[in-house]
Amino acid sequence: MDLSFVILIEMLYAVSSLILISAGLAVVFGMMKVINLAHGEFMMMGGYATITAVNLGVNIFVAMLVIAPLTVGLIGLIVERLVIRHLYGRLVDTMLATWGLSLFFIGLATMIFGNTTTGISTPIPGFTVGNYQINGYNFFIIVVSVLLLIAMRVVLKSTRAGLIARGAMQQADMAAALGYSPNRIYMATFFCGSALSGLAGAVLAP
Repeated sequence: MDLSFVILIEMLYAVSSLILISAGLAVVFGMMKVINLAHGEFMMMGGYATITAVNLGVNIFVAMLVIAPLTVGLIGLIVERLVIRHLYGRLVDTMLATWGLSLFFIGLATMIFGNTTTGISTPIPGFTVGNYQINGYNFFIIVVSVLLLIAMRVVLKSTRAGLIARGAMQQADMAAALGYSPNRIYMATFFCGSALSGLAGAVLAP
């Protein structure tokens, strides 16, 4: 019985990790049809933002859930304004551009932080179940992924902002005719996708 419980938790943890990793990519590609090959580097920046903030004395949960998503979201906003917005509808060009961004971010992170960096320990202690040890932080990752899925569904399906965003992705000219700027909607969507990537990197950093 103990082994079955441990295996169940590990399976839920693995699925939750994949949900966190893919959420930002799903928003950017699913809604904007942009394949972001720098997605992993956005996650990397979320992890580095969390580690840096914690080392500066910021509470780890504030660093993970607030600072990292906002930091990476702002970086994504800059990327969208400078690069991505010129390449909408050009799939291959977008892939090449984001691949170049991937190399740029890797080089920049290596230059700033070096080849290695000091990690941070999990803020939630583990516990034993029978003869087995379970990492208590796994439960936090599971909870965050469930809440994230619920929040994404509520925003996209039940709010005016979600309706406008989905409408602009499907019929940009119609959204413009109704007074909404597709340009700003694309910008906000890429910001959200980047922030989700930063959140994933931050939560998985410990």
